[in-house]
Amino acid sequence: MASYKLVTYAGAEGPRAGVVIGEQVCDAAGLTGHGADRTVLGVLADWEAAQERLATAAKALSAGQPLAATRLLAPVLWPSAIYCAGANYADHAAEMARAGGREPEPDPHTLGLKPWHFLKAGRSTLAATGDTVRITGLSKTMDWEIELAAVIGRAAKDVPLDRALDHVAGYTIANDLSARDMGRRPNVPDTAPFKFDWVGHKNFDGSCPLGPWIVPSHDIPDPQKLGLKLWVNDVIKQDSNTSLMIFTVAEQIAHLSSRITLQPGDVILTGTPAGVGAARPEFLKAGDEVRLWIENIGTLTNRMA
Repeated sequence: MASYKLVTYAGAEGPRAGVVIGEQVCDAAGLTGHGADRTVLGVLADWEAAQERLATAAKALSAGQPLAATRLLAPVLWPSAIYCAGANYADHAAEMARAGGREPEPDPHTLGLKPWHFLKAGRSTLAATGDTVRITGLSKTMDWEIELAAVIGRAAKDVPLDRALDHVAGYTIANDLSARDMGRRPNVPDTAPFKFDWVGHKNFDGSCPLGPWIVPSHDIPDPQKLGLKLWVNDVIKQDSNTSLMIFTVAEQIAHLSSRITLQPGDVILTGTPAGVGAARPEFLKAGDEVRLWIENIGTLTNRMA
């Protein structure tokens, strides 16, 4: 198949699905002549056929607009759910245990455990590359977390492990911004089962920068062999590889699909490696620029305000 990247861009009449080929952005529906391709959710809902349409159209590229002059939005508007893997890199789990004065946990596989996920809201949390994210007044301990994000392209229910990746349309980059000081409810005993506040910790406007585009899965045959790095103000903070995940992308999809049907356009954030601010401790402040890079995907950049 011809290589391309799938984006949502700001068109003259609102968000449109686009195809990035080289340094050009072409309107997806304009390329394929298929009306449903005007949105990325429309493309993903018909992914089996749409990827063939887009690849064919990419070979016969018509004139587009310069990528540098195009405003990219979050690539999926709007996912029905954003699932986020917790403690899915052993080095990150170990650094958080040290920060909390706990002994590191053994590999969850040895305990018969399954992947563990929480949710981010599917709309208000999203931010696009280049967006400014307001953190002042929300948290005094705002943290960064680079994550490989898998975008579902085929509905998945009770899928076996060896077929799980067949349900992925492609991959993008996410920053799972975390308000660390909002994760525990005040005036609730530490031993209470209601102590933790995952909405306050992980859900606020702009808490899930996503992008800049979706790279189709046929261009990333093995999501467990990707370098990933994060910088704050050009100082590297995270430098790792997806090979260090505890539960693979396939394991996460298989497990989630045993609980609930994954829908086209759903996004799975697959965990973050060591190097987060809470382990230093060091946190984001207004004016900071956060830049994320994942091998074979690209770069996502946001400024804090």
